Amino acid sequence: MAKKQKKNNGGTPATVALTAAGTPFTLHAYEHDPASPSYGEEAAEALGVSPGRVFKTLVADVDGELTVAVVPVAGQLDLKALASAVGGKRASMADPAAAERTTGYVRGGISPLGQRKRLRTVLDASASDHATICVSAGRRGLEVELSPADLAALTSAVVAPIGRA
Repeated sequence: MAKKQKKNNGGTPATVALTAAGTPFTLHAYEHDPASPSYGEEAAEALGVSPGRVFKTLVADVDGELTVAVVPVAGQLDLKALASAVGGKRASMADPAAAERTTGYVRGGISPLGQRKRLRTVLDASASDHATICVSAGRRGLEVELSPADLAALTSAVVAPIGRA
């Protein structure tokens, strides 16, 4: 007997995970410009959303363990604060190839949701200032808008001040 394949109806692993969890979300698509210097700022501009409400997903190495950091596109990741948030000593940005291989997403489209291997996640505390935030839906040119509380619950995220202006 042939094995049945699950259909995801063209969704990404992130949207499939949200749908399976019954989490309310809004999907926003826009035309990605490969020449854009910043994926996150491009998303904020294309969607007409404040850069403080659009969050980028970064993968860092904290004491040898890949860790996801979700911070506003308007700022930067504070590596020291990230390490501290997860009880680590030292953090550095992960090798992009390792981040892609581990999450199953390509750079500029890494989502904190639906990753191939679930990584420890830290959400910047500023997310709590907003009713909803936007994060990558799993590919360039596609964002998902959801409540920060839902994002934290679905990713088992630690919420901590890890971003800086």
